Amino acid sequence: MLLRHQVSVLERQIHARVRYRPLDRAILAALSRFLPRPRWRSFLVTPDTLLRWHREAAKHKWRRWRKQRGPGRPPLSDELVGLIVRLGRENRTWGCVRIQGELRKLGIRVSATSVRRVLRRFGLGPTPRGGPTWSEFLRSQAHSVLATDFFTVDTVSLTQLYVLFVIELSTRQVHILGVTDHPTGDFVTQVARNLMGDLADRGRSIKFLIRDRDAKFTTSFDEVFRSEAIRVIRTPVRSPRANAYAERWVRTVRNECLDWLLILGHRHLERVLREFVTHYNQQRPHRGIALDVPAPGSGMTGIPPTLNVHRHDVIGGLIHEYHPVAA
Repeated sequence: MLLRHQVSVLERQIHARVRYRPLDRAILAALSRFLPRPRWRSFLVTPDTLLRWHREAAKHKWRRWRKQRGPGRPPLSDELVGLIVRLGRENRTWGCVRIQGELRKLGIRVSATSVRRVLRRFGLGPTPRGGPTWSEFLRSQAHSVLATDFFTVDTVSLTQLYVLFVIELSTRQVHILGVTDHPTGDFVTQVARNLMGDLADRGRSIKFLIRDRDAKFTTSFDEVFRSEAIRVIRTPVRSPRANAYAERWVRTVRNECLDWLLILGHRHLERVLREFVTHYNQQRPHRGIALDVPAPGSGMTGIPPTLNVHRHDVIGGLIHEYHPVAA
């Protein structure tokens, strides 16, 4: 069979170079498997050529099989991709192998390579090295962190008043510490002592106080907190986002209250801020705490749903509060 087929190949092209068709190569490569190696000298080609033809035939076979079967592994479902992305975003220190193990606990088997590919597609690269980011630190420590800052208010007579406040990061509850036109070292030290007394009465345990590098925060101010084992953290220079909670509250009190009023003087500003802070702490829903209220009033808990409400005006009708009407 071998010799006859080679003769037929030669008869097709007596006066030209011998050219083997794909079928010829397949037949000769297949016949070579039935002949012992010493008899391969009967071929018109070298043994290396025969072996190369056999490898190409095998590749062609598997290529056709893959084409019929479809390319690669079946794709991951959208639900599984969403779960992998969720685990990667909620646990930034987890690598692809850890996520693979968590999925296996849920009865889902997926390779670490597939997990890595999904994470990189959604911008969740390798596990970050080093410590947590500033926002991650604040979220994990929010129950024991206070943030403080000054903001200014201009009166009708263009006198500039300084307001010092603190905000509790866990509940977003705000406390006005004092209003003054001359924020001296004695002033900030005294209001710091008053704050520590209020926190002690409420049983609050504070570990950190965030403030900027304003010169109005004196050494004696920091010493009041250090004496209570509270660490004072100063934000970087010109980095208001490092004290974002306090900066955001300043924007809120301006947009919702102070920008709509003419402040007559020191006492007027104190009264306005007292009313607004009471509204902010006890009535105003906050997006940062799932639309909850920082410090709900005693009458807000256990209220059944009702559409019968009455309006209560705050700050001369600038702000409206709505309360359910008793049946």
